[in-house]
Amino acid sequence: MFGYIRPDIPYMYVKDGVLYKALYCGLCKSIGGSCGQRARMGLSYDMTFLSAILHNMVHCDVKIEKKHCVLHPIVRRPIAADDEVTQAVACLNTLLVYYKLTDDVEDEGKGKATRAFFKKGYKRAKLRFPQLAEIVKNRMAELSALEKEGCDCIDRAADPFGSMIAEISDRLLGEYKSEDTHNLFYGIGKWVYLIDALDDYDKDVKKKNYNPFLRAFGQPSRAQMLEKNGEEVDFIFKSVFAQNAECLKKIRFYFNHDLTDNIVLRGLPAATRRVLCGCGDKGQRPEKIRLN
Repeated sequence: MFGYIRPDIPYMYVKDGVLYKALYCGLCKSIGGSCGQRARMGLSYDMTFLSAILHNMVHCDVKIEKKHCVLHPIVRRPIAADDEVTQAVACLNTLLVYYKLTDDVEDEGKGKATRAFFKKGYKRAKLRFPQLAEIVKNRMAELSALEKEGCDCIDRAADPFGSMIAEISDRLLGEYKSEDTHNLFYGIGKWVYLIDALDDYDKDVKKKNYNPFLRAFGQPSRAQMLEKNGEEVDFIFKSVFAQNAECLKKIRFYFNHDLTDNIVLRGLPAATRRVLCGCGDKGQRPEKIRLN
């Protein structure tokens, strides 16, 4: 995933900021333990969200301890303790990073050295969670085929990524999965694919890479595309947000879900607005979140 899923910080409770950063740091440590220290470089906001929502859905309490870390060796920081959920998300993070880098290599013909940097971690993640690796491999192959085909249907282009995240959620939730959890994760995955494509529109035009919005609307720049087709783009994203909100109402959470509600109901729309206005969405890291 690409780092777009994050909280809407102005509307974030202090307690949720503490939890979010603790989950981020705990996931970073877990990646190091499960996939090796190099793999920690690929940690994203998206996986922190996934850790938070999965812990809540499977009734696995997050235990926070004060520990040292490599970046903060003097002052101990609140860090979520490692557990099975965190380890699964850590390995998934590494699998997705490796396939994202593979996609970059195929699109632009460069980045092989960066991908090689993560190869050992990828192998460890694949060995630990072969079912997740198989889901990612199959769905990314479907996505690659659609892109090579030049698919001009936005919903069809986004389906493999949405289906991948939904299938992964089914696997990780086990007995806690439902139609509503499946649909929620499908919508989130679809949104990630589409917001990344929208953010990369002008870059893809310049480099002649595949982009679903470019194939569907054919405009030479994102600004022109939004000027002419803005209502259609707005409808696509609002449809995803409406489905996500409806699913959230029906899902059972075992603990307070203010953090994940903030991210799904406010964070995703806020990120969409930033991309639509051309601001991009590669913002500050979680450790820089202000709690006051």
